[in-house]
Amino acid sequence: MPDQNLPPPGPVLVTGGNGYVASWLVKRLLERGFDVHATVRDPGDPKKTAHLREIAARSPGTLSFFRADLLDPDGFDRAMAGCALVFHTASPLIVRDVRDPVRDLVDPATRGTRNVLQAANRTPSVRRVVLTSSIVAVYGDAADLEDLGADRFDESHWNSTSNERHQPYSYSKRLAEVMAWEMAGAQDRWDLVVVNPGLVLGPGLSPHTKAEGVLMMLDFGNGYYTFGAPDLEFAIVDVRDVAEGHLRAGMIPGACGRHILVSESLSVIEIAEVLRHHFGDGFPFPRQTVSRAVALMLAPRRGIPQAVAKRNLGYPLRFDNRRAREALGMRFRPGAESIVEHFQQLLDDGMVKS
Repeated sequence: MPDQNLPPPGPVLVTGGNGYVASWLVKRLLERGFDVHATVRDPGDPKKTAHLREIAARSPGTLSFFRADLLDPDGFDRAMAGCALVFHTASPLIVRDVRDPVRDLVDPATRGTRNVLQAANRTPSVRRVVLTSSIVAVYGDAADLEDLGADRFDESHWNSTSNERHQPYSYSKRLAEVMAWEMAGAQDRWDLVVVNPGLVLGPGLSPHTKAEGVLMMLDFGNGYYTFGAPDLEFAIVDVRDVAEGHLRAGMIPGACGRHILVSESLSVIEIAEVLRHHFGDGFPFPRQTVSRAVALMLAPRRGIPQAVAKRNLGYPLRFDNRRAREALGMRFRPGAESIVEHFQQLLDDGMVKS
């Protein structure tokens, strides 16, 4: 891998620079001496940018904020000027209580990707774009694995079962990635490298993040699983490993294609066992897995459509991370480490009470 302490010529752009994953990426870039352009919705909001300003103050790199909106066709030109490398991490992540899938998910994800890549087409300095996609662009439901007749998902698989009504977030990620590959193939100045992380867990750099992983860990502390754990698996990856995967995807000269970033898959009850082993019995961690019938009955109370529950409960969820390990040289933290450190941070921040 190239020496990451030697920044490339010109600045580097990170869209959605104050996000959960992006903050760690910006930190890594600043620590290696990069000049970072970070787009945010409101550069003047100290709650959203203070953690990055503090990191920049003690790092050799420099940090500049730019106001940008995913739906503004011209919103990224100024921030991208002079950049050879673009990390497009900004995208809505709303899995629960989606009211209007097209307005809240599909439009921001697809139009945002189009706007960033069109800006790359207009910016002569751009040579590579790293896109934050997701494993849900690879699959829609855990049952898809059985339908494929495979034992695990890999980069050759594409989500073909999600739509605006069924798993709309997954659908938005697939559409955005497909569009990105089409736009990359229509020109020959910059190349596209994609990372497809699983459920991202681990400590955040900002206490204000609302990432899905944060909400999931809160579920374990607030009694969400009081009636027991559903037979459901999550493909987990640490937020710091996702940031490292982005960095390597951007810096390794021969990097190309998609890269699944997953450490391992753990069930809800296995996650609960990790938490109980480390934090004891003072929290409402589930002690048993409920039957499929009970889980299906409880699903609507938890905002999970029956159709989604039926295609995920009881199905194994496995991913092949070989390409990320071999092409990017990734070494993933075990899921238990991410789970424990994440929950400890929620305790330290007062978001979970014992």
